[in-house]
Parts: sequence; C-alpha cells; structure tokens
Amino acid sequence: MLRENLKKELDKLNDNQLKKIADFIALIEFQSREVSLPAPLWQRAASSDRAREFREWVLQLPKSSPSLPDKAFSRDSIYE
Repeated sequence: MLRENLKKELDKLNDNQLKKIADFIALIEFQSREVSLPAPLWQRAASSDRAREFREWVLQLPKSSPSLPDKAFSRDSIYE
C-alpha cells in the first residue's frame, strides 16, 4: 500500500522536486554503505595490537632519508 501511494505522489512531482528526492535516496544509500564498513584498527584493536601495527609501519619507512638540521627544530627560527 505504501509503495503504491508513494508512486502516485512521485508522479505528481516536478523535475526539481524529483531531483531532491533522488539526492535524498543517494544520501541514504551512501550512509547504508558507510555503516557496513569495518571499524578502523584504532577502534577495534587492543592497544598492544595498535602498537605492534605502528612499529611495523615505522619499519617500512625509508631509512636513508635526510634529517632536518637542528635549526629547524629551534623555536627561534620561526620568528626570524
């Protein structure tokens, strides 16, 4: 019954109103996909697991990259 009533009401709408309804439907579909995504690691993992993941990530970083000079860490260099 609801479906038939909605169809009748949709037939009465103009293009601008139909566009708004289409946007609303797209929003609902997006939100339903968003809910089905798994929770990020920081929400579902224990602190020890997060620490292990972080250490593994750090080990993947390049070891030969140049370091910043000591002056870059000085607060005085900001105000020069």
